Formats: sequence, structure tokens, C-alpha cells
Amino acid sequence: QVQLVESGGGLVQPGGSLRLSCAASGRIHSINTMRWYRQAPGKQRELVAVLTSGGTTNYADSVKGRFTISRDNTKNTVYLQMDSLKLVDTAVYYCNADVRTSWASQANNYWGQGTQVTVSS
Repeated sequence: QVQLVESGGGLVQPGGSLRLSCAASGRIHSINTMRWYRQAPGKQRELVAVLTSGGTTNYADSVKGRFTISRDNTKNTVYLQMDSLKLVDTAVYYCNADVRTSWASQANNYWGQGTQVTVSS
């Protein structure tokens, strides 16, 4: 029905930048809140950034001032600009979104498959 596909991950040195993208496709009427999560090896998945359909953002304390979430509603895409990357930012990053597939339906929650971000010197 709905697919979320992340891209933009890779290997970067400490202090560097990456921009992740997550494109939603399929049967989409509207997208409400979009989120980025991450999961480091041996750790629980954690919420990194949130962006509501109204434009409200929220960030984990660990990334405030370094990461920026944004979206392009015409492309059903959410982005995560990551600057001043640190070793501890190494993780698999997942896109998550609340999507309505019709005007009459409630929003369902969908996940992407994840993209690896490795920060290493």
C-alpha cells in the first residue's frame, strides 16, 4: 500500500554532514507526522526528529542544533540534514510516517527499511 524508502546514508568523518531522504509512495491521500529514528548496535531504537503536518518540529537533545528535519509535501518526502556529525551518531536511520490512504481512513503508521550512517575517522 505505502512504501517508505530512505536514501543518503554512508560513511562520513567526524564533523562532516549528510542529508538523508525518505520518499513515500503508493496509495497516499495525505501524510501527517513524519519522523526519523535511529538504532545503534546493541541499543534500542530512539526517536531523533519529528515534523508534523503543521510544521512543528521536535528533536532529541543529543541532536539539537546539529540536525534539521524538513519535508517537501509535493514529493511526499522528508529529509534529515545532519551536520557536525559525531562518532555516536553512527546508527541505522529509519523513516517513519503516519499516512492516510483515503479521505475516509485513519492514518496508519509505516516504516522504511533503514539506511546506514557511519561516522568514522
